[in-house]
Amino acid sequence: MAPRYALAPDPHGPGGRLQPLADDGTPLGAPHHAPALATAVARIEAAEQPRWVFAAADSGYAPLLPVRLARCHDLRLTEPLLLGHEGHWGEPRSLGAAWARVHGRPVPADLPEAGAADDDQASLFAPDRLQLPPGVDPLEAVVTVHADQQRRLSAVRDAGERARLRLLVAAESAGGLLAAEIAADGLPWRADVHDLLLTELLGPRPQIPGARPRLVAELAAELQQALGGRPFNPDSPDQVLRAFAEQGVKLPSTRSWELRRVDHPAAELVIRYKELSRLHTAHGWAWQSAWVRGGRFRPEYVVGGVVSGRWASRGGGALQIPRILRRAVVADPGWSLVVADAAQLEPRVLAALSEDAGLARTAAEGDLYEALAATAFQGDRSKAKLGLLGAMYGQTSGDIGPLLATLRRRYPAAMGYVEAAARTGEDGGIVRSRLGRTCPPPSAEWLDRTEAADPGDEAGGRSARARGRFTRNFVIQASAADWALAMLAGLRRRLAALSSGADRPHLVFFQHDEVMVHTPSDLADRVAAEVAAAADEARALVFGDTPVRFPLSTAVVDCYADAK
Repeated sequence: MAPRYALAPDPHGPGGRLQPLADDGTPLGAPHHAPALATAVARIEAAEQPRWVFAAADSGYAPLLPVRLARCHDLRLTEPLLLGHEGHWGEPRSLGAAWARVHGRPVPADLPEAGAADDDQASLFAPDRLQLPPGVDPLEAVVTVHADQQRRLSAVRDAGERARLRLLVAAESAGGLLAAEIAADGLPWRADVHDLLLTELLGPRPQIPGARPRLVAELAAELQQALGGRPFNPDSPDQVLRAFAEQGVKLPSTRSWELRRVDHPAAELVIRYKELSRLHTAHGWAWQSAWVRGGRFRPEYVVGGVVSGRWASRGGGALQIPRILRRAVVADPGWSLVVADAAQLEPRVLAALSEDAGLARTAAEGDLYEALAATAFQGDRSKAKLGLLGAMYGQTSGDIGPLLATLRRRYPAAMGYVEAAARTGEDGGIVRSRLGRTCPPPSAEWLDRTEAADPGDEAGGRSARARGRFTRNFVIQASAADWALAMLAGLRRRLAALSSGADRPHLVFFQHDEVMVHTPSDLADRVAAEVAAAADEARALVFGDTPVRFPLSTAVVDCYADAK
């Protein structure tokens, strides 16, 4: 077991306090103050590589960067995992909330998330963000809550379940370290290329804040003329629908797929306007000013920000870089980008979870849908994909019924797995990911609606089926997030072993099933090999002795746009 150290930075200044701990959280010595916390931590890290225990990565780790820590126990990320497992999903997760539960005190609500893009940087590290009562020592609270979390982990009775939950805690905590590092390192971003792309697509940058760029304004005027010439706001769906109605075109919504079904010249104009307006709003010049600094886009990830365990972001579009703007993501001179994404991850996760031997053979390598089509759908890939996605997402309408019947015959274990998860959800139960992340319980309103419903009540039935679709997909999507977390943690460790210092390869982007590493070009092939090794290591850690493989599509490029 690696040694453990509790850590609490001073709220103002470079110092902080440290305390050595046993694995169960018992203090092994008195706390001591380090005037230069980053220096002290770097020295201990080099000598012992301990597991650092802190309230949260943004308050415990971010102030230490560029010092790199190998492992940690993040109390704020661990608390909701344990609460969910214990049947208390959604309770506050701050250090102060966890401390209050230990001591039987009133539990404070969590404060809104704050990020490094906020003006008041110091607010990130202020004690009141920890939600501790006045006079409570932050380091003492870290030690107390950590010991309680270790006790609760040890209290999980089933040894396999306990081991998986511990793995989830470790991987989630590693994600906290990684998110802080990505924000500090940043994704290489050429602001000059970004400017050229925006000018080409939108026109010159408006001089008046809030004004539409020239080409967007011209497109809005063209759209107005195409819909009769009366002024309306093209950013208002209601006004757009009204303008179409005045031309005799009834539309249920302004969704692109609805517009593409309309035989009217304004339909394509609306689609184009929405694309350009969204680009200007989400990734235009204002975005660049807020999020690109020093030639780097510095995304603000929220680890476990989605109930399934997927990451979210604190603005900035960290989870999606539009394809057209990927030309602005360019490696530094002498460096390369290694871009890898998992192919058809969720169907492979279903094969591993369900231990369906037939689906495991189908998912062995290559294009899973092609293999499925050859096995069960007479070579029709589109039917194979539609049927399997329908099984995972609970689609039953249209022509999917016969496809699902074919899948039930061919892959009874896989279909039985998702259908059992759906029945659990319909009955108001909860399901868990492979490593033990718990889905939200049904709301009180849902329980009232379904429990009071008569057998033939359609509204109650719809509510039950909707929850069944959610739990059906949760077991797959959350288990895919488990795998991705384990892969990230393993890859981060492997990259650290390749090189250190300013020339080290480092993760700079993560999006569900895609990772990007910025690396010196002479290490690019080794990095690509480590990505594949980390994916296989995560497969074994999360799913055990499964024949299912999780192949990665990997490219070594100078520009992100060339990766796909």
